[in-house]
Amino acid sequence: MTPLLPLTLVGTTSVAVEGLLDTGAAINVLPYSLGVQIGANWDQQRTPVQLSGNLVQTEARVLVITAIVAKFPPVRLAFAWANSDHVPLLLGQVNFFLEFNVLLLPLTICI
Repeated sequence: MTPLLPLTLVGTTSVAVEGLLDTGAAINVLPYSLGVQIGANWDQQRTPVQLSGNLVQTEARVLVITAIVAKFPPVRLAFAWANSDHVPLLLGQVNFFLEFNVLLLPLTICI
């Protein structure tokens, strides 16, 4: 089962989405079209960010937006806004897991 979390991203408009909780992702990643849907302007985002793994060739820029998860207070999340829609909405260590104080426990398998 894929760990998807419903949340609302808030810019000049709000968009209800589902993000993939990725404990292996160093940063949050936002697909291009979602950034556009919330009203972000690619040309106004000047700070580049380097993606890794299979996204290493994808240009990305820092975008900080408000997110609402369930009944928690809104939080500001920093995303690597990818110049591609071939990336999922990822919620990673910086800063989703930090904002929500997610504790990652080691998996123990007993056989």
